[in-house]
Amino acid sequence: MSIEQPQGRYASFEAFYPYYIHEHSNRTCRRIHVVGTGLVIAAFVAFVATRNAWWLLAMPLVGYGFAWVGHFFFEKNRPATFKYPLWSLMGDFRLFLETVSGKRKF
Repeated sequence: MSIEQPQGRYASFEAFYPYYIHEHSNRTCRRIHVVGTGLVIAAFVAFVATRNAWWLLAMPLVGYGFAWVGHFFFEKNRPATFKYPLWSLMGDFRLFLETVSGKRKF
């Protein structure tokens, strides 16, 4: 099943999410995203625990670093972050929650 981007922009996150999932059809890419998002959460927890601002800097570096490796080397596509930054971030967290809850296969 091919999911194409609309001519304009997606009208809602719910309309965007099937496209997001399609752009993460490679299992290794999805796994790398889940690990990266988990590390972003861990960096945030470390920031809250230590109040060390370096953890805030680590969050986007780890999150985007893992995601972009997944896209460029395994999925071989352009990350949705470039066109849909907020919805892509929301998609990362939804994918993470679906995976850790067992709703989506790791």
